[in-house]
Amino acid sequence: MFEQVFKNIDDILHKDAGCGSELDYVEQTSWILFLKYLDDLEKDKETAALLSGKSYEKIIEPKFQWTTWAAPKLENGKIDHNAKTGDDLVDFVNGELFPYLKKFKADAESADSIEYKIGEIFSELKNRIQSGYNLREVVNLIDELRFRTHAEKHEMSHLYEGKIKNMGNAGRNGGEYYTPRPLIRTIVKVVNPKIGETIYDGAVGSAGFLVEAFNHLNKKGLSTSQVETLQKKTFYGKEKKSLAYIIGIMNMILHGVEAPNIIHTNTLAENLADIQEKDRYNVVLANPPFGGKERAEVQQNFPIKTGETASLFLQHFIKILKAGGRAGVVIKNTFLSNTDNASIALRKELLINCNLHTVLDLPGGTFTGAGVKTVVLFFEKGKPTQKTWFYQLNLDRNLGKTNPLTEKDLAEFVELQKTKAESENSWTVNIADLPDGKAGIDQTTFDLSVKNPNIPEEAPLRKPSEILKEMADLDKESASILENIKDLI
Repeated sequence: MFEQVFKNIDDILHKDAGCGSELDYVEQTSWILFLKYLDDLEKDKETAALLSGKSYEKIIEPKFQWTTWAAPKLENGKIDHNAKTGDDLVDFVNGELFPYLKKFKADAESADSIEYKIGEIFSELKNRIQSGYNLREVVNLIDELRFRTHAEKHEMSHLYEGKIKNMGNAGRNGGEYYTPRPLIRTIVKVVNPKIGETIYDGAVGSAGFLVEAFNHLNKKGLSTSQVETLQKKTFYGKEKKSLAYIIGIMNMILHGVEAPNIIHTNTLAENLADIQEKDRYNVVLANPPFGGKERAEVQQNFPIKTGETASLFLQHFIKILKAGGRAGVVIKNTFLSNTDNASIALRKELLINCNLHTVLDLPGGTFTGAGVKTVVLFFEKGKPTQKTWFYQLNLDRNLGKTNPLTEKDLAEFVELQKTKAESENSWTVNIADLPDGKAGIDQTTFDLSVKNPNIPEEAPLRKPSEILKEMADLDKESASILENIKDLI
């Protein structure tokens, strides 16, 4: 049922002059979905309070509650035909509802409250649906959706992920919004965060890493304090772009985190020298933007100056990890071999200050719409790298929109990584010169672009005379078989 509702909403928005792309469809669906979710959340909290003999004061004033402006109901449960529509609805949403919701940010007691998130979301968004009649149709459809049961929330979160994926497939900025979920789940499995650890993504996008980490930790049988820890003291993120920020918050809410600790800010504007122990995290999971360029004033925040966004993010991640902290970070594979001074210095920084224990080499086409090859760096902060285990994902098909990466593709990597075993696809490289006399990599370039030594050797090419002789022998054999068949006839 929910899936058809989502399709109908897209059809309506497609006709609206204010919505021009899949990005607009998701943004506009998100703010209306959020208000419906908030209404259902308040109903649940009110019911829980009544059952325990307490009273519950709703966050939203009566005039601005969903059941007042969006879906006032008649006795038969149908939406009142006198509900606001057309210009009246647009004027109310733009002139009263959004300004009211924006004020929540200033009035909220703390940044990890649902009130603060309400204010932050509606400070960043604006209603782009120009026709009040289209808006009324969308509101009516979203009113049919329910967020009350676990199954309903699960289906809704699954469909929302699908919409984010469509944004990634839409072409522009594809990888910015959507990292393939099988890859994220694999990275989370390998890093293996625990309850009580803090998990951070400084390039949060649609919050795929934080959502999958939440799913990884949110198992049955958790105590009340563990649930509280997961909700409020585990997941942290930063995002520069308004749309990605809104989608990230909405994605986490739909997956069960009520007030996500995601901040709308440019992570790279933070000076590395200002990061103190209290600012650090146990786990970093991230896919920073590929190929972005940062201005000179942003580069001044980093000891290794470079315009390459991903390289600045990697410095940030190393710095913001606690000692003993673990990371899984996606980065362009050129990071392993670039010869510019900044790349060499950054590889040296990573290898000396962290144990880069695993590198996963991904095939082209892993990221839809992004024509780059990538690797995943798995490292632990606090001790230098001596050996690195490489795994090259070799598939017997080309990846693309209709043939995406699956968890099955990555199953061998996950299994072999536990013991760092050697195979046709995996091998170990000495990084430092070891006490047993084994030499490490070049200590001037720290080049990590190591070729797989375990690929089976191809049979050497035969001489033309050998091929001709074999062809002649086959011709003789064929002639003999034909003679035998003639004799039988």
